[in-house]
Amino acid sequence: MARYGILVDYEWCSGCHTCEVACQMEHGLPTDRFGAKLFELGPWQMGEKNWQHANVPLFSKECDLCRERTEKGKLPACVAHCQAKCLTYGPVAELASELEKKPQQLLIVP
Repeated sequence: MARYGILVDYEWCSGCHTCEVACQMEHGLPTDRFGAKLFELGPWQMGEKNWQHANVPLFSKECDLCRERTEKGKLPACVAHCQAKCLTYGPVAELASELEKKPQQLLIVP
């Protein structure tokens, strides 16, 4: 049986926090617990015209990839509601092959 995960293209994450809210609502989590949590990296300047700034959603042990949703053929709540469409759900082997196509991605296998 294939393992599933989430590929995060953090180059395009807008920092909207929708993944956090969708996860909390789906699982009934209190406001201080998260299955998905957005972290901000930067901003800081690296040279005259180059800046480091990224929003990176990470996943806690609360994340079960929305097992109840995915068993019904639906996407995990965070993926379904991601406004920037920077989260992709699928088999780990397929997602891993996408990592080689571009930098600034992160493969999450909760």
